[in-house]
Amino acid sequence: MKKIFPFVIAGMLFSSCGLYKNYERPSDIITDGIYGEMQTAGDNSLGDLGWRDIFTDTNLQALIERGLKQNSDMKNAELRIKEADYALQCAKLAYIPSFYFNPSGSISRPWDPYDRSSFTASKSYALPVTMSWQIGSIGSLRNTKKKAEVSREQLRNAKQAIQAQLVANIAAMYYNLCMFDEQLALTRQTEQNWGKYLQMQKQLMDAGQSNTAAVASIEATYYSISTSIVSLEDNIHSLEIALSTLIGETFSHVQRSSLASFKTPGVIGTGLPISILDRRPDVRNAELTLASAFYDKNIARSNFFPQISISATGQYTNSAGSVINPGVMIGNAIANLAQPLFQNGRIRAQYKISKAELEIATNDFKQAVLAAGNEVQDAMDDIHVANDMQVLIDKQVEALNRALGATQQLYLNTGTNYLNVITAQNSLLSAQMSQIGNRMDAINATINLYQALGGGAE
Repeated sequence: MKKIFPFVIAGMLFSSCGLYKNYERPSDIITDGIYGEMQTAGDNSLGDLGWRDIFTDTNLQALIERGLKQNSDMKNAELRIKEADYALQCAKLAYIPSFYFNPSGSISRPWDPYDRSSFTASKSYALPVTMSWQIGSIGSLRNTKKKAEVSREQLRNAKQAIQAQLVANIAAMYYNLCMFDEQLALTRQTEQNWGKYLQMQKQLMDAGQSNTAAVASIEATYYSISTSIVSLEDNIHSLEIALSTLIGETFSHVQRSSLASFKTPGVIGTGLPISILDRRPDVRNAELTLASAFYDKNIARSNFFPQISISATGQYTNSAGSVINPGVMIGNAIANLAQPLFQNGRIRAQYKISKAELEIATNDFKQAVLAAGNEVQDAMDDIHVANDMQVLIDKQVEALNRALGATQQLYLNTGTNYLNVITAQNSLLSAQMSQIGNRMDAINATINLYQALGGGAE
């Protein structure tokens, strides 16, 4: 028996070596080419830029900085990280034994109501210190600590996701306000043009050269345009309220520039495939979930090994058996090893469940990588489409400007129907509206790419 016991211990230690391994990314998860045709191999990319390098408008930067300081979600994310830090400290302290100090004392003296004799009071005391050390099974403490580290990193990752989303939302609201400003200016110009045309038609009707139906039709168009102005003004007011709420402030007018203040970053490449894994919060969270499942499996596997606990007590007392005085020191120690033999298959079932959860987490991580690559490619496509359309729309606006100039000159020279001028103005304003919308599409696509690449290098 003495010869067999060392081999049993050696076998246990050898079989438990895997419990002390750190998580490593599975080798079958391939990240090359996840950006599809948009793949670039440069050292720099949009993902290497911080939000200040992407959103260079000073008014917008001030809003983002206030939002990062005052937004309640950001504050709560910081508090949750602190909670995780405390939990990790507890996991680390599990390696250290617990100590308890529980002093006690008593005094007793017989009492005779007839006072026939005197009795000496008996006094006793004990000053015990107890140590308890629940070592657990092989590798259980280490894997529990490693899982706590992963949990803390998940919360840090969650904060980065909140920050990226907050920056993107503030930027989107800001540039939507800029877009509404430009649309409002064009709509007011359109209102002025139709108002001028309406007055001309009324004068022509008074002169007998027009009729009520024509005037009423133009008047209806004029009021429809006026209604659009009211709607745009309301949209601007509502969006300013929403933006003030998002950055944690009471309502106030939002200082802003124009859509032209947005400059597309010179570096719009996606960078190396590994960048998205290092920076994108949802992909990183999927891998952290995989790491957590890895340590859960190790914890479940450690339950097959003996549970070890050690306890010890030392005390100074004067009540040890027949010893009354003087006081003496008494100590004892107990070590306990409990090897699971049969628990109705519970341990084995938990281990199989942990293996299944690990496979699920692996599949989720693979899917997150693929989805991230597709989102990056989609955002890059949108940027290229917006840039291509911008060239064509700019040419369209330029041509309509020439057409409007020629129509106005023709009206001045020949006195043709002023409706031709109004029609040319409307065509130009419509193209200018499309120009504004396309610029906003390019901005939104850049914001989406910023998020798809992980919210910038912070």
